[in-house]
Amino acid sequence: MPGAIRIDIVTALPALVEEPLQHSILKRAQEAEVATLHVHDLRGYATGKHRQIDDRPYGGGGGMVLKPEPLFRAVEAIEEDVGAADDIIYLTPDGDRLDQPMANGFSMQDHLILIAGHYKGIDQRVRDALVSREVSIGDVVLSGGELPALMLVDAIVRLVPGALGDSASALTDAFQDGLLGAPVYTRPAEFRGREVPSVLRSGDHRAIARWRDEKRLEKTRDRRPDLLPDTTDSLEASS
Repeated sequence: MPGAIRIDIVTALPALVEEPLQHSILKRAQEAEVATLHVHDLRGYATGKHRQIDDRPYGGGGGMVLKPEPLFRAVEAIEEDVGAADDIIYLTPDGDRLDQPMANGFSMQDHLILIAGHYKGIDQRVRDALVSREVSIGDVVLSGGELPALMLVDAIVRLVPGALGDSASALTDAFQDGLLGAPVYTRPAEFRGREVPSVLRSGDHRAIARWRDEKRLEKTRDRRPDLLPDTTDSLEASS
């Protein structure tokens, strides 16, 4: 289908990844055929009696390292089946930090392969020979790359046209223009003594837009001032 994206996830723990893909936006995107998501069990590409996928690191040290052979076989098998990927992404704490512009870029690709690391990581030769992008969800170490892979998939797929019921919704997400989001309210207008701001009930769309811009700028100044240098002037000029 034109505009559809395919994402293949290679992981040592497929059960951890498969279930979340069957819910919410990810499920609807697959049903609408705007995204196809495939999970590959790394052990299925290992050989030998025990189908070993990890081994001790050369040079000593704690932990285990994912072996190169099954990872090469997995990526090569996927690309042989459906063609070369636009990007092969390794989820790792020392990668480039995921942000909205990165997700936007990935969402315009046709085919991505995600490698979820585990244990102490993957053999460097995989990173050197196969991986084109290395992505981190932040300065924190998790037990594996499965949860970061799911976060990346969700961030990408929701941007694909047809994935969201309201196609304009993604365009007003936080970070799309470098600022955090404005407060949001729904019914009832008053709850336990707290009222929805009157401007949001006024029907004055220009006043509402101005209020939202002010609140977004205020929140960003308070919580993420590092985002402001490139965005403050343009926002204030448009107010």
